[in-house]
Amino acid sequence: MKHIYTFFLFSILLFVFPLPNTYAEETKPTLIQTYHADVTGDNKLETIKLLGTLFSSGSTYYREIWAEISNEQNQWQIIYPGGYDPSLQFIDLNHDGIKDIFYQSATGGSGGLYSYQLNTILHTVLQRIPLPEQTYLSGSFQPNFKVNIQLTATSKPIKVDVQPRAEDYIRLGIYNKEGNLISENKSVMIDPIAFFEPIKISASKGYGLKSYQQISGAYHADQLGTVETIWYFENDNWIIIKTDWVPSI
Repeated sequence: MKHIYTFFLFSILLFVFPLPNTYAEETKPTLIQTYHADVTGDNKLETIKLLGTLFSSGSTYYREIWAEISNEQNQWQIIYPGGYDPSLQFIDLNHDGIKDIFYQSATGGSGGLYSYQLNTILHTVLQRIPLPEQTYLSGSFQPNFKVNIQLTATSKPIKVDVQPRAEDYIRLGIYNKEGNLISENKSVMIDPIAFFEPIKISASKGYGLKSYQQISGAYHADQLGTVETIWYFENDNWIIIKTDWVPSI
């Protein structure tokens, strides 16, 4: 009898206080922007609609983002990662004479990272082009409040003087007061590439990408500098044209 009464009371509570409808708050897809560009190489403009679904009605974060591309004969869809302020650019980055579709959106994290994706349509087939990655970057704390940054396996290390931050590093247990390392082989923090920027290499070469990659010391806000690299797509690979170290201290 006690179990029957408990079930009856629970049923009444459910009737009076219904469980929240998780689907009531769902937002509908919205049109972010419409573009017109020739992305197939047929000398006719395709219609490219960038659409997204917001996380909630009061949010500016798109949990789902995609592009719908169409012309008189074909339709394509590209799925993108979610983010803030999504946008598309149409630039021939693989140098086949056809404009590629370059997507970016902000992740919203403290590191200032962006999501990117590069697609192309060749002979009506939608393809994805991998974006460049730094295969070699390293950095480590050295005695006497120095940091070595190495951009390639064969380049000479760039020496960064971190003496102005000595007090902080002593407090964190990286150095003692004499400038000796408390623990050997202490590495610095190397972020993934945070930002890509399409840039024109030359009139004959066309466009490439410039990447920005932050290197920090003991924690992310302890920024030491940024690795700026210019990339060019050639023979189905990204090659490095130039890499610079831009110090923050």
